[in-house]
Amino acid sequence: MAFNFFQKISRAIAGKSHVDDDTLDNIEEALIESDMGVDTTLKVIDALEERVHRDKMMGFDELTGYLRDEIGKLLDLGPEVSATVDLDKKPCIILVVGVNGVGKTTTIGKLAHMYKAQGKKVILGAADTFRAAAVDQLDIWAERAGVDIVKQKMGSDPASVAFDTVKAAVARGADLAIIDTAGRLHNRVDLMNELTKIRNVCGKVIPDAPHEVMLILDASTGQNAFQQAKEFARATTISSITVTKLDGTAKGGVVVGLVDQFRVPVKFIGTGEGIDDIRPFDRDSFVASLFNPDDLKK
Repeated sequence: MAFNFFQKISRAIAGKSHVDDDTLDNIEEALIESDMGVDTTLKVIDALEERVHRDKMMGFDELTGYLRDEIGKLLDLGPEVSATVDLDKKPCIILVVGVNGVGKTTTIGKLAHMYKAQGKKVILGAADTFRAAAVDQLDIWAERAGVDIVKQKMGSDPASVAFDTVKAAVARGADLAIIDTAGRLHNRVDLMNELTKIRNVCGKVIPDAPHEVMLILDASTGQNAFQQAKEFARATTISSITVTKLDGTAKGGVVVGLVDQFRVPVKFIGTGEGIDDIRPFDRDSFVASLFNPDDLKK
C-alpha cells in the first residue's frame, strides 16, 4: 500500500506523547520514503532536533505545523527567483528537456492547451528528430491544443528545427514557442553539444533566447529524478522544473528535494493524463497538499 506523506508522518509518531530519538528516526525514515532525498531530509531532521531541544515537549499538531513551515522554507528560493514563466518576453521561447518516458511531449501539449485557453498564441517546435514517434506525438498534441507546429523530417538537425520555430514565432506574432528536444542521456558530451547548439541558434534570432529551459521529471521515478536533474544540469543551464505524475500520494517529497538540492524552481506540476491535468506550482497549496493529498487534485 502506498501511504501518502501525511500518513507516513502519522505512522512515524503514532502512540508518542513527545518527540524522542526513536520518533526522529521514524520521521527521518518517512521523509526518505517520500523521496525527499537524504541531504534534504537531514536538513529537516537537524532543524527539528533543534526545535525539540528548545521546546522540550511537542504535540502532534505542533510537530506537523513545524514540518509544514520547514518544508515551506526549503521551497522558498527568494523573491529574485520567478515562480512563473515570463510572458512579457514576446515571443517567450521555452526549451523543454528531459529523458524519454517522463511525459515531456505530453507536458508540452498540456502547456500549449493551457496558454491557448488564456488567449495566447502558441507555436510548438518538434526538435526531437531522432524518433519519428516523438514528432508524430507532438503533432497530435498540437492538433488537440489547436496550435501551430514547426517540424521537419525525421533525422533532421534539431537546431535547424529550433531555428525555424523561433523565426516562425517572430514572424507570426506568437506569444510563446515551446520547443521539444531529444530525451537522450547515453552520452553527456553529445547531449551538451546538441543543447548548446540549439540554444545558440535560438539566440541568433532573439538575442536572449531561450528565455526558459524547462526540465521535465517524473515524480514516480523517485531518486532517478535526482540523477536525471544532475545530468541535465551538467549539460545545460536549467531555469525551471516541471514534475509529472504527481498525484499527491507518496512521492511529493521529491519536489522538496529537487528544489532544495538544485535551487531551481518547480513551475508546473502534472497531476493526471488529461489535457487539463497541469497547473502552475503554488508553494503554499503544495505544502498543504502534502498533509492533505486530496487538495492536490482540486
